[in-house]
Amino acid sequence: MNSTVLLNKLGRYGAIGVLAAAVHTGVLLFLGSGIALYLANPIAFLAASIAGYFGHALVTFREETGGRRFARRWLLLQYGVNLSVCALLPLVQAPMLVLVFTPTILNALIWNRAATFSRDQQISAGNQALHADDLGLTPGVDQAILALMSTGQLDGASLLVNGPSATSAVSAWKEIASRQPLTLHLCLSEGPTLEHCQNLPASFGQLLLASFWPPQGRQLRPQLKRAIRHQIQRYQELTGESPQRLDGHQHIHLVPLVLDVVLQQREIRWVRTTSEPLPSNLPLKLWLSAVRNGGLLKWLVLQLLTALARPRLRTCGIDTNPHSQVCFSQAALPVKRWRPLSVH
Repeated sequence: MNSTVLLNKLGRYGAIGVLAAAVHTGVLLFLGSGIALYLANPIAFLAASIAGYFGHALVTFREETGGRRFARRWLLLQYGVNLSVCALLPLVQAPMLVLVFTPTILNALIWNRAATFSRDQQISAGNQALHADDLGLTPGVDQAILALMSTGQLDGASLLVNGPSATSAVSAWKEIASRQPLTLHLCLSEGPTLEHCQNLPASFGQLLLASFWPPQGRQLRPQLKRAIRHQIQRYQELTGESPQRLDGHQHIHLVPLVLDVVLQQREIRWVRTTSEPLPSNLPLKLWLSAVRNGGLLKWLVLQLLTALARPRLRTCGIDTNPHSQVCFSQAALPVKRWRPLSVH
């Protein structure tokens, strides 16, 4: 960053800082005559934080944000830090310079980090590939995926080898995307039950519990091996190739017990993981829905399973994607956005 750009950004930062301070002072004076200072001050801090949140995103760091606001978590972080610091520093009898400059320095660090986060998100989005799941599920789903692929709106898809329309889906795929191999979409918790695996649990949760209960894990492992080998062989029958890439329906492949078996499959050279950042700029209604319906808990579980899986994948020399994100296409298909795929 050259000196002219830096000075310009510092000028904008200072202007927004002065604006936030003016908002704080104005709100404090307005409320101070009617309510106690200890109540008026946090409200004034909140008003100043909101002014800084929008001002720094839209003005100071507009090059990094593209003129969009920061994720709301940065507002919460900045507000919480300001309240905590301004409450604690007087208690330790900090010098006046510390009282004045500590919040200023912390605010600069927080907003700069928020800008870097916004810039990295935009760069990451520009480098990501779009990938659709569930090819072979139904003719309608197949048609939507194939239409998106034929118009260049998709970079790949995952095949449900036991899906009702898998055979016709693969034939159509070869006609429009013969050079793009499909990913094996491992399915163990839904769909047609294999005759030799009828006793497999019917849910992600049951397999997850079995991963940490050795007696049940030992009992299920042979069935899992048969089910996974069957789907690999079925993929070979349908496509004429061995599957090198694998992801899982309902992320079932990240369950430790299932991953144990996946890592033993010599064909697999790439496995999808789910290191997904919390989404930005979602309406509050959707956040409440995510908490109420267990979406936030699911996100936490998947982050933990990914953290456990990645060292094991590296040890086995298996590639994965650094980041991924689930979105929805105009055809209402679940589409995964991830970094470019790589296979040894």
